[in-house]
Amino acid sequence: LKSGIDVLVGTPGRIKDHIQNSKLDLSTVKHVVLDEVDHMLDMGFAEQVEEILGFAYKKGSEDNPQTLLFSATCPRWVYDVAKKYMKDEYEQIDLVGKKTQRTATTVEHLAIQCRWSQRAAVLGDIIQVYSGSHGRTIVFCETKKEANELALNASLKQDAQSLHGDIPQKQREITLKGFRNGAFEVLIATNVAARGLDIPEVDLVVQCSPPK
Repeated sequence: LKSGIDVLVGTPGRIKDHIQNSKLDLSTVKHVVLDEVDHMLDMGFAEQVEEILGFAYKKGSEDNPQTLLFSATCPRWVYDVAKKYMKDEYEQIDLVGKKTQRTATTVEHLAIQCRWSQRAAVLGDIIQVYSGSHGRTIVFCETKKEANELALNASLKQDAQSLHGDIPQKQREITLKGFRNGAFEVLIATNVAARGLDIPEVDLVVQCSPPK
């Protein structure tokens, strides 16, 4: 930062820290990109984002940075909030359009109704049918406790390991490496594994309950 940079990629909290400690000057910023804008402008982040952008934007100025907002989902409120940072003649680019099928066409989607008490047994059968003995499966749970309990459940015939926020980063990397290399077949994870993981050849992904 001291010697000058062209591009800064950061989380709102960390960028705000640097601004407050006078280590970062945003007065000459030319472009602002908000990724996952529906999260960034949601309750948790909105205030921080607003504070940061306040350093770079002047109301009604022609010299404000070019603003680009990216999001997989854009509810109406996102557009309403976004107008604060966009010029009046902003351009909206929709890469989904009117397509009814918004997920990969090579993936089959199934919903299975199941009592909570029978979940582990049903899960064991589903993995056996759709992933076999050697295929790879990722199971997403809501809580760390759930992930641990499922990983140890006898109904799962394949080797399973859990991945969540309480597991140290070094161990997480070892676990992921083992999953990639086929050392075990089933990865049971919380949303800590929902983004940014590149694991080829996963045969089955299970959501234990609809995400809240």
